[in-house]
Amino acid sequence: MRLTIVGTGYVGLVTGVCLADTGNHVIGVDIDQRKLEQLRRGEPTIFEPGLADLLANNLRAGRLTFTDDLARAVRESEIIFIAVGTPPRLDGSADLSQVETTCRGIAAAANGPRIVVMKSTVPIGTGAWAEQLMAGLTGHRLAVVSNPEFLKEGTAVDDFQRPDRVVIGSEDAAAAAAIRELYEPFVRNKRPILIVRRAAAEMIKYAANCYLATRISFVNQIAQLAGRLGVDIDEVRLGIGYDERIGFHFLYPGIGYGGSCFPKDIPAMIHVGRQAGVELTVLDAVHEVNQQQPLLLIDAARSHFGGRLSGRSFAVWGLAFKPRTDDIREAPALKIIDGLLGDGAEIRVHDPKAIPNTRDLYGDRLRYFDDGYHALDGADALFICTEWNEFRSPDFTRIRAALKSPVIFDGRNVFSIEQMRRHGFDYYSIGRPPIRRD
Repeated sequence: MRLTIVGTGYVGLVTGVCLADTGNHVIGVDIDQRKLEQLRRGEPTIFEPGLADLLANNLRAGRLTFTDDLARAVRESEIIFIAVGTPPRLDGSADLSQVETTCRGIAAAANGPRIVVMKSTVPIGTGAWAEQLMAGLTGHRLAVVSNPEFLKEGTAVDDFQRPDRVVIGSEDAAAAAAIRELYEPFVRNKRPILIVRRAAAEMIKYAANCYLATRISFVNQIAQLAGRLGVDIDEVRLGIGYDERIGFHFLYPGIGYGGSCFPKDIPAMIHVGRQAGVELTVLDAVHEVNQQQPLLLIDAARSHFGGRLSGRSFAVWGLAFKPRTDDIREAPALKIIDGLLGDGAEIRVHDPKAIPNTRDLYGDRLRYFDDGYHALDGADALFICTEWNEFRSPDFTRIRAALKSPVIFDGRNVFSIEQMRRHGFDYYSIGRPPIRRD
């Protein structure tokens, strides 16, 4: 099929290269010239395992091209995916201005019937609104289909190629059938393709993210109580996780969720609820717990150092909001860094992939290190904010030698209590009793 993907960000780029890899001819559209030139050279604009090879292979095969000419791309395609941003407004609602601009451009360029696939995360009812908007601008039938994405950063290519389910929301049977055909090569493992009403598909995306975020905030709040009572949250987590009704997914205590989805989608769902006259009080609590969670490590540092962090130096390992990505959007590490900077501390940072994005944000306010051990030299303590695999079995002797004092604030519970006691560290984690040498 001939496809256009409007928006070459995280979702759009992964979608485009994966659909091209099954033989479709895909045009990626964006207005950012620097990004387009980079993609044309075969260089991904995001770090995502497996993406670079797919991009290069499909460019070389001629199945994938990039342009800023939306009108030409629309005229040359049967199906147009919308994968533009829907950032939050101050009231938590989703800003649909990019979606509207794209819909107007599609309607103006269409020279025949088209299927428009909403890949962007949008509030319930957006598909109907977009279809009506475009119907008023063209005489051609533009059927809008909701096709929410369920990609996890760090495993997005694998998630797209081996989905646990595909959701297609449509009021048009023929349009739904065409999108189903696109996805059939990816579900040979007999995973389901669910065809539902369009508004249901839009709600599925929000409901899924809200539920997963709820699990994270739930275990984090229980961890706060466990820590206060001297109970090890890991023992509690194991005791409830083996219940088949609960399980272990997203049941790991830490300094909160971040990224481009949960921090945006939970307030957006709350806003949708209020517009409909339903107060989603559970989600209010989920959001509030997550806002406070990164502050626990800062409070622990203030307590350990007698309330004064000014003039101290801290090393931070991990900047991305999760491992296997360079995405720092809403990353809990940044909230910790901001708090420490606000208290007058010097910050020395290391991350396997996210240093360039962090430098773009902070400039010379931080010191950057490609080697995590060099970041420790002369620091008063180490903060761990992202659970990269390479942080799990470090050289503890070298860490002790580099730090002014052997103190670790572990926001992801990477290390065990026994390890830290054995190696002689003062150790603060989430929902577990602290270790103090004195």
